Amino acid sequence: MSTVVLPGSFDPFTLGHLDIARRAAAIADRVVTAVSHNPSKRSLLDQDTRCAAIRETLEAEGLGDSVEVRPLPAGLLVDFCREIGAGAVVRGIRGQADLSYEEPMIRMNDHLAGIDTMLLIARPAVAHISSSLVREVAMLGGDVEAMLPPASARALRVALAEREQTA
Repeated sequence: MSTVVLPGSFDPFTLGHLDIARRAAAIADRVVTAVSHNPSKRSLLDQDTRCAAIRETLEAEGLGDSVEVRPLPAGLLVDFCREIGAGAVVRGIRGQADLSYEEPMIRMNDHLAGIDTMLLIARPAVAHISSSLVREVAMLGGDVEAMLPPASARALRVALAEREQTA
């Protein structure tokens, strides 16, 4: 049985992420979507909310049996891969900038643990979507719902409303 890890912050989980998860599930027997928490970054959605929205999305898309969601523990991604028996990492690439960002990490993961990385090129319909851009547009009042699965859109609306109340 082949297992791959799809890591990311997924803040929020977009239609681009969903497309990569769906395509990874067609390649591997088991996909573990590993939701990271970076204490040095201020996330709009907390890790539990992101995990719940991703699970809801995967269930709604019929992917709940082949794609699981887990919080990514602190530490090296390769250690998590070894812990769950994953032989590869899957990453989506939208363009040259993503490749330049990913390449050093790909080489380090291979050096540290012999973990391969499969790069899936984003489909044109979702190649313009990034979580950071979605967050920025949403915080400025723009409509981003067409770029998000319904569960992510709901979670984002709630987080923005809570943020507005505390401001």
